[in-house]
Amino acid sequence: MHHGDGVQAAFYDDPRVLTVSLHQHPLSLWPGTGRPAELGGPGAEGTAVNLALPPGTSDRGWLRAFHAVVPSVLKAFRPQLLVTQCGVDTHREDPLADLSLTVDGHRAIYRALRELAATTAGGRWLALGGGGYELLRVVPRSWTHLLATVLDRDLDPETPLPAGWVARTSALAPHRPLPASMTDGADVAHEPWGGVTSQPVDTAVLETRRALFPLHGLDPEDPRD
Repeated sequence: MHHGDGVQAAFYDDPRVLTVSLHQHPLSLWPGTGRPAELGGPGAEGTAVNLALPPGTSDRGWLRAFHAVVPSVLKAFRPQLLVTQCGVDTHREDPLADLSLTVDGHRAIYRALRELAATTAGGRWLALGGGGYELLRVVPRSWTHLLATVLDRDLDPETPLPAGWVARTSALAPHRPLPASMTDGADVAHEPWGGVTSQPVDTAVLETRRALFPLHGLDPEDPRD
């Protein structure tokens, strides 16, 4: 949701650590940091990656932006370990932000992270939780998908919610309707980034690529990089 400001600050001058943050644009959300020009301190330029997404960004936009920047930079950096903070306050029902992802988008993100861990970090992946404030309808489902993905036991999105959990949760919050299954019914298929189009995320992608990619020997204008 918001910029990963604390993690970035902790490692801003350390060239051994690459921090990556995809977040709602700082002009529209606290703490006001996380612009593409924040690239790392002296001697660590290029080790802070910031993709500032416009409010309302959906699954497709988020995934389009992610795949346009993150895999190329990770391959260039060659990490020994991938550590991810998997907050779910990007969900469209979260009360604190203005992004519009779904549980299906979260599932696609986790699968992409697993693939990147396998291809860039020898399969070493430490997945952590994070923010998420729709505690009944979103957090349990999204983090169940996260755990299943980490364990290579991917869940069918149509899997019904456990009856016992539904009964207990409904008793605690009888006025909150619960989803029936592990999906929001969203189509997360996205077009790969190929340059700036009318899609709102494309300008954000190009700003980040232009600031960051030359520091890793990559061409910001070439979609193949």
